Amino acid sequence: MKVLAALLVVVAVCEARHHHSHHEREFNKTQCVGKCVEGPEAFHMPEVMKLKEKAYAECHAEGKCPLNKPSIRQRSPCVDGKSAGEYDCSNIDMMSYVSLRDMGSNGDGNDIWGWTDEPEPGLRFEYAIVGMADGTAFVDVTEAESPVVLGMLPTHTFSSSWRDIKVYKNHAFIVSEATSHGMQVFNLLRLRDRPPPGTVPRLTADAHYGMVGNTHNIVINEETGYAYLVGSTRSGSGYRVCSGGLHIVDIREPLTPVFSTCYGGDGYTHDAQCVIYHGPDVRYHDHEICFAYNENTLTVVDVTNKNSIVMLSRTPYQDVSYSHQGWLTEDHAYAILNDELDEMYTSEKRTRSLLWDVKNLEAPVHYSSFLSTERSVDHNLYIVGNLAYEANYCAGLRILDVAAIEGGAEQVQEVAYFDVAPDWNTVSFHGSWSSYPYFASGNVIVNSIERGLFVLRPNHETIKKLQADAKLKREAIAN
Repeated sequence: MKVLAALLVVVAVCEARHHHSHHEREFNKTQCVGKCVEGPEAFHMPEVMKLKEKAYAECHAEGKCPLNKPSIRQRSPCVDGKSAGEYDCSNIDMMSYVSLRDMGSNGDGNDIWGWTDEPEPGLRFEYAIVGMADGTAFVDVTEAESPVVLGMLPTHTFSSSWRDIKVYKNHAFIVSEATSHGMQVFNLLRLRDRPPPGTVPRLTADAHYGMVGNTHNIVINEETGYAYLVGSTRSGSGYRVCSGGLHIVDIREPLTPVFSTCYGGDGYTHDAQCVIYHGPDVRYHDHEICFAYNENTLTVVDVTNKNSIVMLSRTPYQDVSYSHQGWLTEDHAYAILNDELDEMYTSEKRTRSLLWDVKNLEAPVHYSSFLSTERSVDHNLYIVGNLAYEANYCAGLRILDVAAIEGGAEQVQEVAYFDVAPDWNTVSFHGSWSSYPYFASGNVIVNSIERGLFVLRPNHETIKKLQADAKLKREAIAN
């Protein structure tokens, strides 16, 4: 019955999406009226949220959420497949772990992002920005074995299992599913002033943007200075819900964010990546393109002209359950998409990473799927160079070699992993929420829903050797 119910919801969303198309011109207007102000007509996210809230409530009742194990401030190498005696691993060491409680939270963890401060040439500090149910923590992870919690910014209104963070011009932009939360803006340069050792001061936001209430995710294109708030659903006085689609904000002056326009031509957007496009489709070179993950499709939108936004394509795929999030390869020719519910609602329980050929922005193609050895729900992923960093809930951080992604799933291999959820080995919403793999140090930070912040160090030399061996094997076969 659960499978049938899920499929019926997906069908309803598909049908509603087709009905949205005739509203498209209305959303192209800078002026926000009518449907732009309203919430989406039909969307799947409430059902997903109910599933997660049920899982978290059960976890709390069992005393496992939050778990708040003692923080670990020393390196725990991965030896014989284990780190710190309990974490399954391969080619990744744990540098440290900071519990949710030690970051000033009384709730669970969620999203994570990072920031690098370079106050002068040759001097670099790395920070974790950690989303939690009741706020956002800021942790100096420069000395990876000795992380320092610098403060906690409480939620703007209420606690929520969903919080999302991005950074632009040394400012953190924070949204949440909490009612009337809007967008908090925090000046990260304030972190240069260190609190007394052992304290976790309560911080205040430097600015607040209130033209949305609840928002599921925030996307920032750092090349243009625009933020894309997606997944807003609750109408209210002064809100621009944008039918759950792209609520576009000019943040070029970070402390004075200004509403730009709406785009909701394909209804609810769960997450997106917006870039200045430099891929193979020369028709759109130097255009600002958003790759939107819209519950049952990959939807590509040209947002270059904010007064005339154009949907370039809207592509469903086989065995869709919930198109959740994805990321482009650095040449903008391919993308990997994660479907958050397919492991729960289809017969294939192994984590499925969907490989897309996006060389034609008007006709993307899902051409292959990489199946993990693990049975786990996938969540957020990012691609750096030729490595994909996937946060796959109960399976933890998984690193994939995607150097030959054009060859399909058989040319993709897992080269490292670290499971932050030793208590969970099921197809469920526990474990790793997300990772941040962009630090120059090569360290990767991961946020665990039940435990908190993990600072990890992949064995980059071993990973490079595995990649080199795979390349030699491909060349031998080709010859």
